[in-house]
Amino acid sequence: MRDGGEMTAHEKWIQETIELAIKNVHAGTGGPFGAIVVKDGQIVGRGRNQVTSLNDPTAHAEVQAIRDACRNLNTYQLTDCIIYSSCEPCPMCIGAIYWSRPKAVYFAATKHDAADAGFDDQFIYEQIALPLEERSIKMQQLTTDGHTKPFEVWKQIPNKLEY
Repeated sequence: MRDGGEMTAHEKWIQETIELAIKNVHAGTGGPFGAIVVKDGQIVGRGRNQVTSLNDPTAHAEVQAIRDACRNLNTYQLTDCIIYSSCEPCPMCIGAIYWSRPKAVYFAATKHDAADAGFDDQFIYEQIALPLEERSIKMQQLTTDGHTKPFEVWKQIPNKLEY
């Protein structure tokens, strides 16, 4: 907070995510994470971690907030938006954030704070850096006739909506 106790707009939005995360813990619907998407000073998307209540490992707060904002704005890109999160985004959420193309991301707690509470993403960061053959989950390319055909067809489509 600035001198005099006034909150900046960014601090106000971060506080909103923290409160959302705390409410989620009390509701028992998922982990201690909350996120919002803001456009032109208005919340256009909200998300909370619902991994356990939805049985969906992708239901992280940032992904949920991105989905909500895209539905509300009727778009697949959040170019003029800012994402606020109660915690530093995990590798999956970072990918979703880059695909949604916001202009900025602000977060409260760090990945180290999350690790201290039992949410450790370091293993995923390490796995991503490894060659495919060294990863703990087998990942192997299988080529067949036509394995690149979807991309060949895509390149030929005129007036496609690129993203």
